[in-house]
Amino acid sequence: MSPALRPLRKREDMPDFVREALEKRGLRDKYDARPPYQRNDYLLWINKVKKEETKKRHLAQMLEELEAGGVYMGMKWNG
Repeated sequence: MSPALRPLRKREDMPDFVREALEKRGLRDKYDARPPYQRNDYLLWINKVKKEETKKRHLAQMLEELEAGGVYMGMKWNG
């Protein structure tokens, strides 16, 4: 299937606890500056897990990566 014909992935909703964590840490601008695919990937990664402990761990990693800059999902990123 050609890339133009592939269906778009569902846009993930941002849970309140993610929004609150971004605001509390002053990282909303850094989050919003990331490309749409990264923002959606982070939310999917947080939303898809069932255990609260795992959700919190994923959120913590996202926040740390946003603070550090130059990192996306544990990989170097030049953005």
